[in-house]
Amino acid sequence: MRLARTPDGRRWEVDREIAAPPERVWALLCDTEAWPDWGPSVTGVDAPSRFIEAGMEGRVRTLGGVWVPFHVTACENYRWTWDVARVPATGHRVEETDGGCRAVFEVPVLAAGYLPVCERALRRLDALATR
Repeated sequence: MRLARTPDGRRWEVDREIAAPPERVWALLCDTEAWPDWGPSVTGVDAPSRFIEAGMEGRVRTLGGVWVPFHVTACENYRWTWDVARVPATGHRVEETDGGCRAVFEVPVLAAGYLPVCERALRRLDALATR
């Protein structure tokens, strides 16, 4: 975990090396049907299409059963970001490495308490991508 400069300003970053092609990991990150499989805080998604794109709006159901709206603010070059309940939320990106890729979650500085959730999400993402 480190504090880094991102296109959205200073954010905490947590990452994981994954022994899978970057295309596979990217597909899982962009597939709303897969979000509950790797995202510990997401139990459901209501979106107009299965795969996200910039500008897409929908809603996610959280662990507590509450539905909150989301808006995908950017989605290109193996990086996507969103607002959840009109608040800037995590960024997600994939970087190619020798033998696989590195998945990175960018967390707003004031949401540092969410970093352990992101670390768990990365472990789940790894398991899905490498099975």
